[in-house]
Amino acid sequence: MFASVLALLACMGNARAEDGYALWMRYAPLEPTLAAHYRTRLGQVVAPDQTATQRAARDELERGLGGLLGSDPQAPGTAAIGPALVLGTPQSSALIAPLRAQLQSLGEEGYLLKRTRVGERDVLLVAASRDIGVLYGVFHLLRLLQTGARIDALDVRQSPRLRLRVLNHWDNLDGYVERGYAGQSLWDWQTLPEWRDPRYTDYARANASVGINGTVLNNVNANAQSLAPQYLDKAATLADLFRPYGIRVYLSTRFNAPIELGGLDTADPLDPGVQRWWRDKAAEIYARIPDFGGFLVKANSEGQPGPQDYGRSHADGASLLADALAPHGGVVMWRAFVYAHDVPADRATQAYSEFVGLDGAFRPNVVLQVKNGPIDFQPREPFHPLFGAMPRTPLMMEVQITKEYLGFATHLVYLGPLYEEVLRADTRARGKGSTVAQALAGMAGVANIGTDRTWSGSHFDQANWYAFGRLAWDPRQSAGDIAADWAALTFSADPGVVQPIVGMMMASREAAVNYMTPLGLHHLMARGHHHGPGPWVDGGPRADWTSVYYHRADHSGIGFDRTAGGSNAVAQYSPDVAEQYGDLARVPAPLLLWFHHVPWDHRMASGRTLWDELVARYSQGVRQVQGMQCTWAGLQGRVDAQRHAQVAAFLRIQLREAQWWRDASVAYFQSVSGRPLPAGEAAPPHPLAWYQALQFPSAPGDGR
Repeated sequence: MFASVLALLACMGNARAEDGYALWMRYAPLEPTLAAHYRTRLGQVVAPDQTATQRAARDELERGLGGLLGSDPQAPGTAAIGPALVLGTPQSSALIAPLRAQLQSLGEEGYLLKRTRVGERDVLLVAASRDIGVLYGVFHLLRLLQTGARIDALDVRQSPRLRLRVLNHWDNLDGYVERGYAGQSLWDWQTLPEWRDPRYTDYARANASVGINGTVLNNVNANAQSLAPQYLDKAATLADLFRPYGIRVYLSTRFNAPIELGGLDTADPLDPGVQRWWRDKAAEIYARIPDFGGFLVKANSEGQPGPQDYGRSHADGASLLADALAPHGGVVMWRAFVYAHDVPADRATQAYSEFVGLDGAFRPNVVLQVKNGPIDFQPREPFHPLFGAMPRTPLMMEVQITKEYLGFATHLVYLGPLYEEVLRADTRARGKGSTVAQALAGMAGVANIGTDRTWSGSHFDQANWYAFGRLAWDPRQSAGDIAADWAALTFSADPGVVQPIVGMMMASREAAVNYMTPLGLHHLMARGHHHGPGPWVDGGPRADWTSVYYHRADHSGIGFDRTAGGSNAVAQYSPDVAEQYGDLARVPAPLLLWFHHVPWDHRMASGRTLWDELVARYSQGVRQVQGMQCTWAGLQGRVDAQRHAQVAAFLRIQLREAQWWRDASVAYFQSVSGRPLPAGEAAPPHPLAWYQALQFPSAPGDGR
């Protein structure tokens, strides 16, 4: 009887489902033959453990090899014969010291993975100039092992292409995450600094595994209390936990903090008292956090205070903070997402208009953080015209990892293709081939992380965190290759699992564009919470918070005229790009209605009229989601039951809401255009008024 119970418990343990907490670092046991092969090729681990980062690298390697190979790796030490896996820098390892010059060429964060021979020994080196590079190299090696890569002739040299690779957490001090769909904030301010939740270290591990080297702890709509002493003590504890993993802590700061915290009567950047307050605050922060990264600032946008309140420029405001941080090595990330109290003729033009004339006016330690497109993280936008237009100012590209406008956590939308599309866009600023990626000093991603066991609210949303890190490390990488790596690490390295999952992922963003905002439409979401369609949204405090402001549909046509005959937003691009975007015959179809107001009867490349094409794209998006459902159903039994069931449930939600998007949008635009539905297209099952009357008081983000 006792033996039977033990056997039952063993079976239950082996069948335990996965909840997604391990992310892409599952280190699941490899197939026995492959595991045995790796054991013979890796041998004894030789690793220093004198610093916190060295210990992090050693511990991660032991964790990974123990899980993958089915047994604990040999204890760190030095063996006289046999294969060895050697970690270290020229300072920590005599075996790596001869590579000093070679490693210096890889920079402070780069690393080398190389199989070689030292005397009679077969050695695999994980080497770098600094300990953090070794840690990055360990994660790369474990990624290769998890995906079954050959390591017999391994020779990998890697270094990041971008200096700043930062997550922006839109987390408030009360635990609420703005535009977050994965639960509450990861930071438990109430129990910090005393309680160091182990999840904080797992968060740092995950970021280091993809090369992310910075995190902004709090919302860009900042609370000045974030700079109060008690919260700096809490932030310092997180910085201590993140430091071994190469992650610097940053804070969003409220521009008028000298008034709210310091009791001053002004926050004028040219006021000597204000300047002194910021210098003292910077010294206070660095006394607690010696490697503090710096400030992220949202100023004079959406009601936030800023230098323009005092008749000063964005450069004046950024310089105030930059001068305070400069003696300590900190940077200011100044957001270019701005729009004035008065609604401009075209909101898409405002950031360029405000900032391009300030090129070269910023301090060297200021980085201008520019959204990927000129509006606001839409399913598709053209690249922001500031990229390539400010050659004397370091720029970061800001993207959303959380899917504020892309179905929240329940829609399967892989953002790798979106990021890649923008990074590879040709600005023509210095001739053909001047990509957005070449104009960047860094990337910032609005985090999708919360207290949900999956971290991101769904299993597939983890891929967007992963893809952001990989592309921030090297923007030249392929979104498809990254998806294949993620699928293999997260589910199975079996090609029969990886290939269909990658197919779903790579088609998913275009599917969302089709059922939400096809052909260059944008900002059609419901007011406030952005849950579901609202192409009819009008009125309210600002015209540019409505849908009709952007689609401008009337009986004759649809689209925002941004040509020379309209708002002339095209003039903010280089002449070659402006000429293409401004020409109705040459503008890419995916951006057609972004730049042109087009007659409903305009003939498209497909041979359809614009109206027929628009309806067809909406319907195509629904069919694409149905295709993803079929693909995922075919993987039942090849993916663990718990994760398979949740993804299947979320795909049902996505299909229902894609159909809702299609039907509501078609009903509205048909009411405006007066056109009959194309042959074969089903009429929406409800009248337009039914869709307009829907209310969602419990939608994530509503009422905040």
